[in-house]
Amino acid sequence: MTMAGSSQDGIPMSGEAFQILNALPHPVIVVDAAGRFRFANSDAEQFFSAGSAYLARKKLQDFVPRDSPLFFLIEQAREQQARISEYRVDISSPRLGGERLVDLYVSVMTEAPELVVVMIQLRTIAEKMDRQLTHRSAARTVTGLAAMLAHEIRNPLSGIKGAAQLLATNASDEDRTLTRLIQEESDRIVKLVDRMEVFSDQRPIERSAVNIHSVLEHVKTLGRNGFARDIRIIELYDPSLPPVFANRDQLVQVFLNLLKNAAEAVKGREDGEIRLTTAYKPGVRLSVPGTKDRVTLPLEFAVEDNGEGVPDDIREHIFDPFVTTKPSGSGLGLALVAKIVGDHGGVIECESQPGHTVFRILMPAWRELSEPGAALADIDEQG
Repeated sequence: MTMAGSSQDGIPMSGEAFQILNALPHPVIVVDAAGRFRFANSDAEQFFSAGSAYLARKKLQDFVPRDSPLFFLIEQAREQQARISEYRVDISSPRLGGERLVDLYVSVMTEAPELVVVMIQLRTIAEKMDRQLTHRSAARTVTGLAAMLAHEIRNPLSGIKGAAQLLATNASDEDRTLTRLIQEESDRIVKLVDRMEVFSDQRPIERSAVNIHSVLEHVKTLGRNGFARDIRIIELYDPSLPPVFANRDQLVQVFLNLLKNAAEAVKGREDGEIRLTTAYKPGVRLSVPGTKDRVTLPLEFAVEDNGEGVPDDIREHIFDPFVTTKPSGSGLGLALVAKIVGDHGGVIECESQPGHTVFRILMPAWRELSEPGAALADIDEQG
């Protein structure tokens, strides 16, 4: 189906045309009136996780639900004999391995009107960049709120707690229960303020070469001796991964939070499991906060679970402060995770559907310079 210079089922394919289609950084497919694959370039094979020979025996509906907007666009293009574009189309399905938000470009083939060409443009990277900016904005909002709360709330709370302690000395047993409640609630609010005060810490991050597998092993050990004691944890590591340019203690905090959330998501499931993965995927760059530099983010770390997933109504806001699905949660854990990752110049993304949730982090790698004692992240200055 993808042999250069070949013509399969009436589709002329010169060697030059074949090379051009394979050079496109987007999946391109051709389907007939029955929905059968008649052509797929190399990016399409990766998108559908299947080789061309396998796709040739399948139909598009084997991979995408029949009620997907994609099929409506194909029929519309065929009926109107026109080119049609649609942006931010959700073609998610279990077969495609999770959330798939894409831009679609659909057109009929002039010499074979029954054939339709579909180009799929992934929005994954663009969405990650946009969401990362949102996460940073949310973190800045919490920073200002934390500073205000620390100043405006601590002093009155201390007075309230002190007054309750004085009242308790001469109170009846019934009233003493109320004064104890006042003290406990005051302490709870102080702890919340203390947690939020972490966001107002603007000191430069002390970073160095960190072995991510050492961090994950430490976090996994903590989990297996506590909240993840009876949960299966699977490790899928790239042993050749270079060190990450980061603060080790903060990375422990990030992955401990993500592992704990994953453990809570699968708690009570007999088949519950968590996957920790690391991989090298070059090609992603992101601006470093406060500088004109761009840092490459070739290191990908992921924490996956097979729990019930994040509800649709909060998925887009999962890293915002005070957003949580836990009855007793404060909603600050993932906001802090997003702040730490953002302060490192990295990106964090959540993809979730029932039975599969993944928190994926892209981070800069450590790169040692030739000069003695000099080292930095892999940074490209903008010209």
